[in-house]
Amino acid sequence: MYRRARKAAASLTVAVLIVAGLAVTAVVRDESPPPVARTSAAGMTGADRVAVDADSDDGDDRERDPFGAHCRTATEGSLVTAFCHNPYPGTDRVQLHVECARWWDVDSDSAPAETVAAGYARLTGRCWKEVASAWVSHERVTP
Repeated sequence: MYRRARKAAASLTVAVLIVAGLAVTAVVRDESPPPVARTSAAGMTGADRVAVDADSDDGDDRERDPFGAHCRTATEGSLVTAFCHNPYPGTDRVQLHVECARWWDVDSDSAPAETVAAGYARLTGRCWKEVASAWVSHERVTP
């Protein structure tokens, strides 16, 4: 009798922990990013709009200066290949990062490659066994 009650209590505990974990995951995923404050020029006359545009030059031209090579990764067994193409005028330094699934398998980073305007780069990396994840990092190169 004691063994049956202990089994039921263990099963109930596991079920409660699973449901609680799913609830926490759902709450974490529902968080939205903080709102971005933007200055609206709607409803202004031409002279006011020019004044706002001249005052808002803070040196951060990320919206007006697109940046970053477009990369896609392909995994075949333990080999990862990233294909990157830079359609923008700025140079982008890309680097492939490979995380291996086995604890004893060494994670690796490729040598950085600079993709110039309309340039192309092919990066490779590998694990001894399975690949857990792979991603490409980007760094803006200043002339």
